[in-house]
Parts: sequence; structure tokens; C-alpha cells
Amino acid sequence: MTTISFGTSGWRGILCDDFTFENVRRVVQAIAGNITASGDGKKRVLIGYDTRFMGASFASEAARVLAGAGIKAILCKRDVPTPVLSFKILSDRCDGAINFTASHNPPEYNGVKFSPSWGGPALPETTKDIERRANGISVSSPFNEISLSEAAGRDLLEYVDPREEYLGSLEQKIDFDAVKRLGKLALNPMYGTSRGYLDTPLIKRNIPFVMINDHPDPYFGGEPPEPSEAHIRDFISLVKNDPEVSLGLATDGDADRFGILDGDGSYIEPNYIIALLLDYLVTVRRMEGGVARSVATSHLIDAVARKHGIPLYETPVGFKYIGELICKDKLVIGGEESAGLTIRGHVPEKDGILACFLVAEMVAREGKSVRELLERLYGEVGRFLTRRENLKLTPELEAAYSLKIGALPAEIAGSRIREVVRIDGTKLLLEDGSWILFRKSGTEPVVRLYGEASSETRLTEIMAAGKRFVME
Repeated sequence: MTTISFGTSGWRGILCDDFTFENVRRVVQAIAGNITASGDGKKRVLIGYDTRFMGASFASEAARVLAGAGIKAILCKRDVPTPVLSFKILSDRCDGAINFTASHNPPEYNGVKFSPSWGGPALPETTKDIERRANGISVSSPFNEISLSEAAGRDLLEYVDPREEYLGSLEQKIDFDAVKRLGKLALNPMYGTSRGYLDTPLIKRNIPFVMINDHPDPYFGGEPPEPSEAHIRDFISLVKNDPEVSLGLATDGDADRFGILDGDGSYIEPNYIIALLLDYLVTVRRMEGGVARSVATSHLIDAVARKHGIPLYETPVGFKYIGELICKDKLVIGGEESAGLTIRGHVPEKDGILACFLVAEMVAREGKSVRELLERLYGEVGRFLTRRENLKLTPELEAAYSLKIGALPAEIAGSRIREVVRIDGTKLLLEDGSWILFRKSGTEPVVRLYGEASSETRLTEIMAAGKRFVME
């Protein structure tokens, strides 16, 4: 029997291998148990899905299991972005949402993500309880599921489309009149859920745009639906070869991550986008509060926080920790290097749609390209360059890894280690201001190596030193 284990963004598995209807029933039944254990009263849970294989079918099966447990299932009529589910939880005061998505993972994967009533990704205490319940259920155990028709007859099923309500809220958070001044935009939903979300506000205002990959495709065009430089070559080519385009905006498969291209087609790292938006929101919009970043995210954000004299919160990897701070109204913005962010007054979940339009507003109101804005920021707070690499471990290297991390050297890459941060992985802060982070995957024999320095030469040196430390 498959062991159910939740990672930073839910339980994921390979279709027809471990991600099966039987295991989905186990997970949904466990979520139902977690929800009903929290108190009396009729419970209401949203169910959404992205454009992956069988998404709508898995969602319908989840509705049957929830209804069988006496929980009203609120089933989305079409594939829906993850941040829109978060918005709908809060606007309708639901008891949570079950989302069938594997986000940016390759097409052979699907996943189940649970968001509780506060709207953000479930915290570890919640996912541990769901794991415990799911792993105590046998696939051969009978499930008290009922048909959709019976669920509807017993007022345990409702169908919704939250798009218009979400877009109405977005109208209050983005200056689309400023965006209109940019001229032509390029959009790339990557065959995912942001179709009808990225384009509708532009159509409404007659803002010119060109859009590619704007139909559902469970194969995602043969690439993982991740808006990183390596997977949007077609989009980069489009923007480079269309002189009228001022900015390229992309989202991943479930629209919680963003990808930004400058007007010349150059890809801008998410680390830098978060820092630029922090500076913009504080300087131009006059927003107040702190900033949160994950331990793996650029210290350029720290430098901008120092510039404005605002608090900075460093969190483990996983947007749930940033979402928790958003709920406590402590932040102007929170973000992760993996292209997730949200802002004060918005949902406690990554939102790639919001991120794209915030960047468009920033570029329009500042009257400069993204690269020009970044160079200006570097002139004010210093230059920060970041990189990430995945290191695959042999069984021997994996066995030796914990011993290496437990016996760190006094210096690395020619610089003494000033501080060791272990809130998630092992992060070495060096005396010259650079840093290295070693973070081991919980699901595969891989160490994720992150580094940051003030020059390409120095960054190459510390990344090489980090790789030698792990691999030799």
C-alpha cells in the first residue's frame, strides 16, 4: 500500500502508479476526518483542479467522498488557479479546499493540496494529522461515498465558478489604467489555469496583447509547466522577435508561480522581482509592514528592507510560513525564490496572476524597463547575484552527507563561515557577504545547492566550492 506523505505543497505522485483513485479516496477521507474533528456544524469544502490528466474526474470522486462524510462539496466548474481557491475560501468562509494539482511538476504527476479555512497551505501539524489518518486507511476499506446526484439532492453538492469574483477583487489591487500605458503585452498561461484570468482584464480595457499556449494540454506542450527560463524558450523567442511587446508575463500550470520577461525577451530571476516589488510597494504605493522570504531566497530583499528600515522575516521553504505572516498582517510582501509571492491585503497563498500584473503596474508607473529598475536598485543597495543547482547523490554520497553537514569546515571558498543557519537545510553565511545553502530533498537523493554573491566570478567560486563539499 502506498504511504501517503505530504511535502511542502501537498501529496504528489505519478499517475497510475501511486496517484490512483484508491489512494485519492484515502487522502480525501483523511482530510474529511481532519475537518470534522475540528468542531460541530455543517462543513463546506471547495474542490478544484488544474489541467492535468483526469483532474475533473479526481475532483468529482473527492466530492463523492466528502458528501459521504456529510461535508458539502463545492465543486469548481472548470480548472481553477490555486490562488483563486484561496480567495474563494476566504470570501465564502469555507472550511477549506482540496486542490488536484502538481503545480509546475512534469505531466506524469498529479497531486492533492489541502488549504484550511485560513486560506493558506496547510501547516505541518495539519498535514501530519492527514498523513496519519490516510495511512491508517486500507485501499480495500469501504468508503461511505455517495453519487453526485444523491449529494445534490441532499444539499451536499454545489457547482461554482469563482473567476469573476476573483477578477473583481484584483481590480481593487492593480492599477490597470497604468498598465494600459505599457502598450502591447505578451501572455503565456503555459496550457494551465490562468486562461481567462491573464487576458480578461486586458480585453476589458482594450489593452493589446499576444498570447501563446492558451488552451488546456495535459502534456503542457512537452515541457514541465514551470515558467523558468529553461521551459519558456518559445515565449522568449516571441517577445524577442516582436518589437511592440513591452513585457512578457507567464504563469505555471496552476498559476501560483510567475515568470517575467523584459521587453527585450530577457528572463528576470524571481529573486530580483520580489526585491523590486518590495521597493516599489514601499516607495511608490507607500505600503507599510515587513517583508518575508524563505531561507533560500536572495538577500537583495534584506538590503531593500534595510534601505526602508522595515523588519525582515526569514522562513523555512514552503509558502505556508509566509502565508501565516500575511494572515497576521505583518507583511508588505512575502516571496520565495521559486517564483511565489503575495502582498498585504491579498490571499495568504502564492499568486502568479497578481505577481504578473504588479510587475506590469510597476514598469508602467516607474517608466523604466525591469532591467533598468534592477540596475537602479543595485546602485542604491549593492549587487546580489543568485544561483541554484541540483546535485544528484550516489548511495555512497547520500550516506556520507549527514556526516559532512555535521562537521563543517571553518571556511569555504576562501572565506570564513560567519554564521550557520539551520531553519531549513544548512546555510553558511560567509564573512565576505556571500552565502551557500545546502538543502536535501525529502523525496529523492538530491541536494539543492543555492548560492549568492556580489559578482559572477565570486558566485561561480562559491557554487564550485559547495559542489565539491557535497560530491567529493
